[in-house]
Amino acid sequence: MKPDWDSLGDKFKDSKTVLIADVDCTAGGKSLCDKHGVRGYPTIKYYNPPDEEGEDYKGGRDLAALTKFVESELGPGCSVDTKENCSADQLEKLSSYIAMDPAERASKLESLKQSMKDAENTHNELLKKLQATFKDSQDSLEKLKEETAPVIKLLKAATPSGKAKAAGKDEM
Repeated sequence: MKPDWDSLGDKFKDSKTVLIADVDCTAGGKSLCDKHGVRGYPTIKYYNPPDEEGEDYKGGRDLAALTKFVESELGPGCSVDTKENCSADQLEKLSSYIAMDPAERASKLESLKQSMKDAENTHNELLKKLQATFKDSQDSLEKLKEETAPVIKLLKAATPSGKAKAAGKDEM
């Protein structure tokens, strides 16, 4: 995927509305990756102004699919400042928020962001507990296998095979 990503960057390097970039999440970019919820490689996120949170890209990873997505989906989004980019449905949904008192709008935005952050923290804590429980269970299972494997082997070795029984019946 890396060569296609680099080619995509070259293709749009002179664009005034599209920036193709990559971040090394193992080095100096770790805090940026953490901030945007990037947890695995390769993760592709895209941002259309005024969106600051970004969205996960779920499309194809080859140059043709990436190029098609950039050309059809990226660029200035629908906002109070770019109403010309809005569909009628988007304008209808946006109008109630435009009409809100600015302080109320800011408060609601912060409240929703905090709710998302709290939910993500709760989710991550649950994940840590589940991973610890899984590891404990896996360790117990491995220990049981190690302890019982020799006995199982002996029990199987001490059990006559069905062939010997069948041969004995035929001779009678």
